[in-house]
Amino acid sequence: MSDSRDNRDNRDSRDNRGVHVHERVIDGFGTFGIRPLDAERDADVVHGWVSEERAAFWGMNGLTRDQVAEIYAHMAGLDTHHAFLTELDGEPVALLQTYEPTEDRVGECYPVEPGDIGVHVLIAPAGGRGARTGWSAALLTVFTSYVLVGLDRPRVVVDPDVRNEKAVARFLRQGFEEGPVVTLPEIDLPDVYLPEKKAQLAFLRREVAFPG
Repeated sequence: MSDSRDNRDNRDSRDNRGVHVHERVIDGFGTFGIRPLDAERDADVVHGWVSEERAAFWGMNGLTRDQVAEIYAHMAGLDTHHAFLTELDGEPVALLQTYEPTEDRVGECYPVEPGDIGVHVLIAPAGGRGARTGWSAALLTVFTSYVLVGLDRPRVVVDPDVRNEKAVARFLRQGFEEGPVVTLPEIDLPDVYLPEKKAQLAFLRREVAFPG
């Protein structure tokens, strides 16, 4: 997995709102920072991202700004699921969600190993920056360094919609090992609704991503 000479510049400053829990410098891009998502303050940005057709697989198309804020306010009260905003030199560029597979529907679909952590990734549209070669690879390096090195987890699992071929290919290019195609069951609770989803599981071990 490609990286910069600042490979060891990983700083964890645990869950102070607005403070980066992880920072990483990637050559050619700058300083990426990951901070806990503020459900209200960041609602406009996140709502804009999840409302686009390109984000249909995220499952929030058609929701209002306040509904999106409510979803993330609910998540902020959980111990097993966490949402983060990723910034490049202070500009929001991606949404990262982490979760414990044993406390998520994906845990019903594969044999969970001790220490597994799941992630969902939504990369913002290019906007004024324009498309940049290596952009998604740089972001995935930041995400995987946070969960595998910063959080000291041995393996990360992703579960993109099987129809989202671009996302699946992106993970495989990054070194993820293709797993099974599974059907994630519908969840219909007072605070959250998730429709049934056919997902392509993929896994990345720490020693593969960051050998040595």
